[in-house]
Amino acid sequence: MNRALSLLRRRLLTSLPVFLIVIVGSFLLLEAAPGDAVDAYLVSVGGDAGLAAQLRHEWGLDRSAWARFLTFATALVHGDLGWSVAFARPIRDVILERLPNTLLLMGAATALSFGLGSLLGIVAGARPGSICDRVLSVASLAIYAVPGFWLGLVLIVVFSIELRWLPLGGIETIASSRSGLDRGLDIARHLVLPVAALGFIYLALYLRVMRAGMAEVWRMDFVLALRARGLPQSRIVIAHVARNALLPLVTLLGLQSASMLGGSVVIESVFAVPGIGRLAHEAVAARDVPLLLGIILSSAILVIVVNFLVDIVYAALDPRVGASEERA
Repeated sequence: MNRALSLLRRRLLTSLPVFLIVIVGSFLLLEAAPGDAVDAYLVSVGGDAGLAAQLRHEWGLDRSAWARFLTFATALVHGDLGWSVAFARPIRDVILERLPNTLLLMGAATALSFGLGSLLGIVAGARPGSICDRVLSVASLAIYAVPGFWLGLVLIVVFSIELRWLPLGGIETIASSRSGLDRGLDIARHLVLPVAALGFIYLALYLRVMRAGMAEVWRMDFVLALRARGLPQSRIVIAHVARNALLPLVTLLGLQSASMLGGSVVIESVFAVPGIGRLAHEAVAARDVPLLLGIILSSAILVIVVNFLVDIVYAALDPRVGASEERA
């Protein structure tokens, strides 16, 4: 327990510079982009130069970039993400309203990709070079090559339009007045297609990494010793080969959290899921820089937390991780 806390403390200290780089870099990149919220607003409603100048003054866009950054940083220290000009609401409230949907989508997609991908990887890696291994390897490569948005559209056409088994999109039925278990089942039905579209891409990656890791472990001397002792093949595969091959997969789980969060932007847009990804798309369309900064910072915190959890799991699976850092 102490080793895990020490590892967590070191990761927290190293994440602070990363967080500062994200804040400064995101602000500078968004400032370099052409246009602002006033331009996007006037495109939709119309207006003259006088109205544009008035709106820029009211929204604080007529000040220098340095002054706006100081205002943003000061508010951020006090836990305030600012005001969204597109939604006319505090940014923190808008993000907290959308965040649970994204966490639900990402959590279900991660469980699907990691769980099923690991299981299929164990099946493929149990006998490297077999027909089953070749079929699963080719299938995983084909799935990984499919773009997520295209897979999502195909799933909509097949299961929503042709078969009419599942809803087209959204997170739940509008104005259904459902509660309890009925609402949970309704949300689950709406999440089947987006979770499948997001999870299948990463499932193929986990399958290939697990299979490759098991193929390497099979060549090690301790596996030959286990066979010489007469242990059953199933026990060798599950308790020894798969367990040792699981470590790179756990590392990949933390690295893929940022990629999956980026992929949710496309999937949420395709399936009209009101999450952080779709909110980012709406903020870009409205040139709402404060809202985009809030989304980027929230995403950075989410990725850092996921990597914290992965480090703890990795330290539990491999005692050498924390011990080597303590000696250093």
